[in-house]
Amino acid sequence: MTRNVAFTIRSTPLGLLLVAASERGVCHVHVGTSRAALEAGLARELPAAALARGGARVEQWADVLAAACEGRADAAAVPLDVAGSRFQRRVWDALRRIPCGATRGYGEVAEALGQPRAARAVARACATNPVPLAVPCHRVVPKNGGVGGYRLGSWRKRALLAVEAAPRSS
Repeated sequence: MTRNVAFTIRSTPLGLLLVAASERGVCHVHVGTSRAALEAGLARELPAAALARGGARVEQWADVLAAACEGRADAAAVPLDVAGSRFQRRVWDALRRIPCGATRGYGEVAEALGQPRAARAVARACATNPVPLAVPCHRVVPKNGGVGGYRLGSWRKRALLAVEAAPRSS
């Protein structure tokens, strides 16, 4: 059965944000500089999906994710429709519980999962996260300092951490 996936693209301070979703939730997020390249990447990532532009749900979820790029929203409540191993899903669930403005080390996440020796596996789950922002892997940093790698680019990770750490005006 063909999976129907709607997508939209928003302009954000991080670049063009592509958000794709099924009826169940967000299934793909990427940021880039070219609409054509983002759409081609989506088609490669979801080759069996019937892709269509727009739709009320994906537009609403894209608004939240775009606001998250500016530190104006936390995307943890956006519903997801992602496939992954049981371990990956546990990591991604744990990351969604990290509060906006906070960070954790890869080892801390592994310990929270009851697998203190799985820091590298946590890092791999972050690297393969198909829905960055919705699953905030940018909030996981190396214990030795710095920001570490990020699927959307280290400069975007730094920018996200900075806007999340900034004081909020009421």
